[in-house]
Amino acid sequence: MRKSYLLNSIAAGSVALLLSAAARASAPNPVLPSQLGDAGAGTFGNYLSAHVAAGDHNMRDAAALYSAALQADPDNADLVNKAFLYAAASGDIDDAVELAAKVIANNPDDRAARLALAIGAIRHREFSGARKQLTQSSQGPFTTLTLLLADAWAAQGAGDTAGALKDIDGLNKAGATDALSMYHKALILDLAGRDADAETAYQAALKADATNPRAIDAYGRFLERAGRVADARAFYMTAKADDTLEPIVSAGFARLDANQKPDRLVPDAESGAAEGLFGIAASLTDATSADIAVLYLRLALYLRTDFDLAKIVLADRFEALKKYDDAIDAYRSIASSSPYFAAAGVQIAIDEGKLDRKDVAISDLERITAASPNDISAWTSLGDAYRAADKNVEAAKAYSKAIALIGTPQKKDWPVLFARAVSEEGAKDWNASEADLKEALQLSPDEPEVLNYLGYSWVDRGRNLPQAVAMLEKARALSPYDGYITDSVGWAYFKLGRYGDASKVLEQAVLLVPGDATINEHYGDALWMAGHKLDAHFQWNHALAFNTDPKDKVKIQKKLQDGLNLAQARAE
Repeated sequence: MRKSYLLNSIAAGSVALLLSAAARASAPNPVLPSQLGDAGAGTFGNYLSAHVAAGDHNMRDAAALYSAALQADPDNADLVNKAFLYAAASGDIDDAVELAAKVIANNPDDRAARLALAIGAIRHREFSGARKQLTQSSQGPFTTLTLLLADAWAAQGAGDTAGALKDIDGLNKAGATDALSMYHKALILDLAGRDADAETAYQAALKADATNPRAIDAYGRFLERAGRVADARAFYMTAKADDTLEPIVSAGFARLDANQKPDRLVPDAESGAAEGLFGIAASLTDATSADIAVLYLRLALYLRTDFDLAKIVLADRFEALKKYDDAIDAYRSIASSSPYFAAAGVQIAIDEGKLDRKDVAISDLERITAASPNDISAWTSLGDAYRAADKNVEAAKAYSKAIALIGTPQKKDWPVLFARAVSEEGAKDWNASEADLKEALQLSPDEPEVLNYLGYSWVDRGRNLPQAVAMLEKARALSPYDGYITDSVGWAYFKLGRYGDASKVLEQAVLLVPGDATINEHYGDALWMAGHKLDAHFQWNHALAFNTDPKDKVKIQKKLQDGLNLAQARAE
C-alpha cells in the first residue's frame, strides 16, 4: 500500500488554526527568575530548557519541563498557558484539560483552552457543557470552522439533530468546502437514522471529492448495512480503480463475502467530533502548521483511541518535524488487526533508516516481506533500505521483486525502475541500469531525475553526447533550480570542450549549491580551461575545503599545484 493513501487529504480548505496559541508556544515572552517565584534560578532553568525542547519539537520534554517550572510558580499565567499547550501536544489530554481551566481563569475566551475543555466534556458525554464551553470561546475567521464542527457533534450527542445540521449549514461561510460540509452532514444524518437524506448527502460529498477515502469508507458501509449488496459491490469496484483505496476496498469485499455487516464509520458523537478534528489536521500539510496539526490529532485520538488513520497522519506530521522516534511510537500504537498495520510496519522501518539504524530497518523489512511476499510497497522499501546501506546487489533484487509483482509497469511505476537502475549502476551492472533508465523514460518522458541520471551517465562515459546534452538541457528546463542538474549540463559542455559555456552554467550551479565539493571542482576546471586561472584556483580551494574524500583531496591539490592541460581535461 502506498503511503499516499494514508496521507490523502480528508478535509479541503487551508485552515490556519490556533494562531495566537501557536505563537505563544513558539515565541514566549521573556521570563526572569524573579518572575518565577522563590525557586529562582532552578525554575528559570526549567523554563529555558522547556523553551529549547519546544523549539526542537520535543513535546514530551517541553510538557514535563513547563510542568516542573509551573509547580514552583503556580500563578504564572505564561507558564500555565505553555504547560497546557504542551501537555495537549504530547498527548496528556486529561492533564491539559485541568490546565485549560486555569488558562481561562486568566484569559476567559482563550480558543485553545475552551476547545480542550469542550473536547474533555464530549469525551465524558457532557454535551451541553461542551456547547457552553464553545460559545465562550473567542472567534475568528480561522477558528469558526473548528467551533462549528465541534458544536455540531456536541448537538448531535445531545439529541439535537436540527441544531447539529444548523451548524453544518454554517460551515461553508466559515471557509469549508462542499466536500467537508456534505461529508459531516451525511455522517450526522446517518447517525440520526435519516437514511434517505444521508444517502443524498453522501452522494453530494463524493461528487465534491470522489477520492475522499473517509467518505468512500462511510458510504460503502452505509450500503452494506442497508443490505444493498449489489450496490456496495459496484461501488467498491469503482473505487478499486484507485489503488490508494485498496485497504478500504479489500475490507469491504471481505465483509460482503463473509455476509458481515459493518458498524458505521462514525458510530457516535465522540467519534464524529474526532472526525472533524482529524479532517482539519489532515488538511494542514505545510511545515509551519505541523505543531497545530499534532495538537488537533492528539485531541481526536483522545476522543477515539482506535482512530488508526489519525495515528498514521500524526506519525506523518512527526516525520515532517524530523521527530522519527515519535513517529515510530505513533505507528507502533496501531493494532495488528488494523488494515493499516502492514503499511505502518513499512513506515517504521523507513523511519528506523532515517535514524541511521540501517540494520534494524533492513531486518524489519526482511521480516515484513517474508510475511507479506506480495506487498509491493514493502519490497520497494526494502530496496531503499539496502541501497541506503550501500548493498546495491541486494537492493536491485528487492526492486526486481516489486517490479515482478507490478507486472506491466505503468507511468506511475517509473520510480521503482529508476531506483533499480541506480542500484544496478552501484553494483557495476551498467547495461541493466541503462535499460531500466530507458524504460523509466519511456513510461514518463519528462522526469528531470531520470533525464539527468541517464544523460550524465552517458556524458561521463563519453557516449551519445549530443543526445545526452539534449536530455540534460531538457532536465534543466524542467527543474531550473536544481543545482545538481545544472552541474550536469555544465559538465556536459565541459566534456564537449565548450569551456566558456561550461563556466557560465557551472557558476549558476555553484550559486544553487554553494557547498558542494564536486560542483566547485567542476567550476574550477571550466574556469581554468576558459583561461581564468586565478578564479579556477579560488574554486579549487573551495572544493578542497568542502571535500572529505582523501583521494579527491590529492587530486584537487595536484590541480592547485600544476593546473590542467587539455589531455587531463578530456580525461576528467
